[in-house]
Amino acid sequence: MDSRRLLRTSATALAAAGLILSGCTGGNDAAAGPSSAKTSASATASPASAAALKGFYAQKLAWRDCGVPGFQCATLRAPLDYAAPEAGEIKLAVSRIKATGPGKRLGSLLVNPGGPGGSAVGYLQGYAGIGYPAPVRARYDMVAVDPRGVARSEPVECLTGPQMDAYTQVDQTPDDRAETAALAASFKGFAAGCAKRSSKILPHVSTVDTARDMDLLREVLGDRKLTYVGASYGTFLGATYAELFPDRVGRLVLDGAMDPSLPAVDLNRDQTAGFETAFRSFAADCVKKTDCPLGTGSVDEAGTNLRDFFRQVDAQPLPTGESRELTESLATTGVIAAMYDEAAWPQLREALNQAMGGEGSGLLALADSYYEREANGTYANLMAANAAVNCLDLPPAFTGPADVEKAVPSFEKASPVFGEGLAWAALNCTYWPTPATGRPHRITAEGAAPIVVVGTTRDPATPYKWAESLASQLSSGALLTYEGDGHTAYGRGSDCIDTAINTYLLEGTVPQKGKRCS
Repeated sequence: MDSRRLLRTSATALAAAGLILSGCTGGNDAAAGPSSAKTSASATASPASAAALKGFYAQKLAWRDCGVPGFQCATLRAPLDYAAPEAGEIKLAVSRIKATGPGKRLGSLLVNPGGPGGSAVGYLQGYAGIGYPAPVRARYDMVAVDPRGVARSEPVECLTGPQMDAYTQVDQTPDDRAETAALAASFKGFAAGCAKRSSKILPHVSTVDTARDMDLLREVLGDRKLTYVGASYGTFLGATYAELFPDRVGRLVLDGAMDPSLPAVDLNRDQTAGFETAFRSFAADCVKKTDCPLGTGSVDEAGTNLRDFFRQVDAQPLPTGESRELTESLATTGVIAAMYDEAAWPQLREALNQAMGGEGSGLLALADSYYEREANGTYANLMAANAAVNCLDLPPAFTGPADVEKAVPSFEKASPVFGEGLAWAALNCTYWPTPATGRPHRITAEGAAPIVVVGTTRDPATPYKWAESLASQLSSGALLTYEGDGHTAYGRGSDCIDTAINTYLLEGTVPQKGKRCS
């Protein structure tokens, strides 16, 4: 799946977890754009549509001060529907920080932190534009665009703050028919809220749409090829771009890769296993410490103790010092949030110790960071945009509660700790008002320049095998491996990883085959 606050979970982290599931999508037959004569899409466009699309590609950005030192902002106009670009437009928020020098400017470097639903502009201004390695920032203008439906780019809206509070507290491990019905009703209510408040944009926020927006931005910025670093879901976005526009691929880094060939149920189950792997890594570290809230025995015993704790909270939610109690669903989300970055493990130990003593504010804070909930009770549109994109990109994992019940054992096998809850969380797209337009498929991007795919061996949200799979699918894919914990690898402390990626971005040199870093 970062740039948000307590943890790295937010801007660069969120990918999937049933709670937040990244999807895959196929091609689109809309016109591709002026410099895309090579793509088959342009051949299917009507003359009127092709002419209208050229108008978008010919626009000039009016850069202005952002109110953030060093950064400029602009508004990019894009077709709401690429199949009918003359029918209306959408306005997308763009930001940049210009290359600092010294050295010859290499063009623009577009960044995306994942989600789907993470604000790329927020990520750029809060981290990438000031925190990426200095040699990269010296040679590239760092650029971000909030994807359509996200943050500053005509955001998808579904529920009010109080409604989101209620939604995040619903029991996701139903014990009887009444609780199952309540969970299904919460997903139906969320979907209905999205349909009521965002009906115009919901059919047009697919990953294909956003990839086409990236190509539009590339042209408007004056770059012949796209240079891009995408994390988590951003890897699927980058791979989709390569599929649509292989001849325009420059230097692409796909960090924390997704596998576009998998259906939703497999993505969810694989990610469930990823969180189990991450938890066991956390537990192995925890049980060595005298303050470990899960005991000082084996990793298996730690898992049993955490499951027992979740059951206790399910039966009796914990006070938090505010009107919201810590329910089992919020406690689980809080633990999952800390799995994204091993730097959050001390915070998780403290929060679990506190919760096992009867006070749930620490885990609630972790859950709030995951959901991007502010102290005033408002939420960023992360969860709304996440569902809108995922449910459009892939057919739903399940057709109804009966399907989930059949799948729970396989999810529990993947993760004894998180399996049941994440199986039920994957019911979210079942009731979506807009039919999926994408399908799982392999992405080869024949003819694309070399693409670097990065995988972390104990990544909780995008399991390492996904990176292996994407690198093997891409005709020009090169796998770079980080042997470690946490979600994604670039900029997380490995000099080996950072040097390999910097060299690729600055010189075009692909990491040697089979390169592994720690």
